[in-house]
Amino acid sequence: MDNYLGISKEQIYLYNTGKDHNCFRFLGAHLCEFDGAKGVRFAVWAPDVKSVRVTGDFCSWAQDVHFMENIGGTGIWACFLTDASEGSLYKYIIETDDGQLHYKADPVAFTAEVRPGNASRVGRIFDYEWHDSDWIKKREKTDHFEKPMNIYEVHAGSWKQHAAERSDPMDVPAEAFYNYRELASELIPYVKEMGYSHIELMPVMEHPFDGSWGYQITGYFAPTSRYGTPYDFMCFMDECHKNGISVILDWVPGHFCMDEHGLGRFNGKKLYEEKEHKHWGTYTFDFARDGVRSFLISNAVYWLEMYHADGIRVDGVSSMLYLNYGIDDDSPKRKNREGGDGDLEAISLLREINTLVGEMFPGAFTVAEESSAWPLVTRPPKEGGLGFHYKWDMGWMNDTLRYMQTDFPFRPGNHSLLTFSMMYAFSENFILPLSHDEVVNGKCSLIVRQPGDYWRQFAGLRLLAMYQMTHSGGKLNFMGDEIGQFIEWRYYEPIEWFLLDYPNHAAHKQFIKELNNTYMNEPALWEKDFSWEGFRWIDADNNEQCILVYERHGKKKKDALVIVINFDTDSHFEHRIGVSEPGRYVEIFNSDEERFGGSGAHYNPEPVKAEKKPYHGQDHSIKITIPPLGGIIFRKKG
Repeated sequence: MDNYLGISKEQIYLYNTGKDHNCFRFLGAHLCEFDGAKGVRFAVWAPDVKSVRVTGDFCSWAQDVHFMENIGGTGIWACFLTDASEGSLYKYIIETDDGQLHYKADPVAFTAEVRPGNASRVGRIFDYEWHDSDWIKKREKTDHFEKPMNIYEVHAGSWKQHAAERSDPMDVPAEAFYNYRELASELIPYVKEMGYSHIELMPVMEHPFDGSWGYQITGYFAPTSRYGTPYDFMCFMDECHKNGISVILDWVPGHFCMDEHGLGRFNGKKLYEEKEHKHWGTYTFDFARDGVRSFLISNAVYWLEMYHADGIRVDGVSSMLYLNYGIDDDSPKRKNREGGDGDLEAISLLREINTLVGEMFPGAFTVAEESSAWPLVTRPPKEGGLGFHYKWDMGWMNDTLRYMQTDFPFRPGNHSLLTFSMMYAFSENFILPLSHDEVVNGKCSLIVRQPGDYWRQFAGLRLLAMYQMTHSGGKLNFMGDEIGQFIEWRYYEPIEWFLLDYPNHAAHKQFIKELNNTYMNEPALWEKDFSWEGFRWIDADNNEQCILVYERHGKKKKDALVIVINFDTDSHFEHRIGVSEPGRYVEIFNSDEERFGGSGAHYNPEPVKAEKKPYHGQDHSIKITIPPLGGIIFRKKG
């Protein structure tokens, strides 16, 4: 059979050989017309079963009305129904050889029933009228490695919420959620005002349980209906682009939830899954199965093509790379055919997806959340790499937060926690993450981790932000950090925006806003972020005073900056530092300003003239005032 209901033999062949990149164009529920009749074509991959049927609200959920055709015995089942239409709820009934019936949501559904319902819904995605063509054209011609990357990580369900009655504080009623269009009207102006360049959304793919934060998915092709329709989400993406904001979508190809209506045991036995992930209570994908590879490759393409995502952040890459990830030490270990513990099928899949993104979507990028020392994560496959564009620097994050939690008398002995990151900083293209994972599960919020009294906690939080923003690499911060929220993030309630009624929190928000905009306006802080050309130590070894001094460089010599960061509570006057060039140095940013909550007493109001006095290995030096728990940025005048 060369063609059945518009599904070609070639499409089926490509899917079943793991080479399909567009399965969403023929699988799932498609509004269409055949022989003058309008209806819905349903198609699903379900090999090795006795029968597949469609049921839904259009047939009162009857079991035995709509049987599907196994197209040429390929395991792709399809039918065309005139009694189904846009908005219809449906499920597939999978009948196994022993007569068992399994009710399943559509793996390639474009939208779904609002939780707690778990049926799929017939929806439109192909005829939305986009308005971001100029953005896409500009993106294709732009080198994102030489542009600012200041990411605001957002959980769409808890950035803000409407007031609504709830019987259980952890059960968010549907009317409390901001929908995608409301987020567009409020989140985008906020992000622009605050000086962020990117929004990263925690997974918006359909998931049954709020408490999974979106990381345990059932509907990989459906933006969650909690916040609206596919068109509503497209509108959000469109508005971001019209306002110059890039969007990164969190994506979870490593594992999926065990809910009965989902992908698990889809045909009565293992189809999508390879094994159970004991630590997470989920299934891992079978990366060796051709149909699963087509499903995942197509899904990555789908969010870039149909929703115009600018980047894909791949969750839990380490769990994919290692055959024995999450397996107890005393359990039997697996080896691959080459004798190692790498999952060769997962590795090849990631390389293929990263290569495709580069070829099909110029200017788009992929990011790996990879927590091990796997080599060459952000190097091309032809060089033995995985092909990601960026990788989260979990080492920088762990070392830095450990240092910032250290009480002041013990900081000199832990100075290497600050400097070690530069030993490997350019081995990968790193993003420095202070993500949602660092403000949950008893880890405490970022400000609570800072030692000392109330003033010192805010000063430490400012210092952490300044160190991150002036360090090499992209930046990522989670919502709420910018207002100094004291409690951990709770997915079931909004950020504590009322804190901005208090002067210290309002001052911290102003600090983050001005720091972000300083970053965005200073090419030296991002033009050469991923090589030693953009960073130069002046003094990395002053552990006794807990001071770091370094230069940042852009493409133009005049853009160079000198950064001074003091991690101790002592202030310093007439403190000499080396500089590489003669001339006068102007303070352009100081974290200790009074309007930021600082003392306002430790700054350099006039340009500082460099003396021809060698210091720190430099031919010239300047004497400056350094604030306690504070940082300063200098630029050479003229």
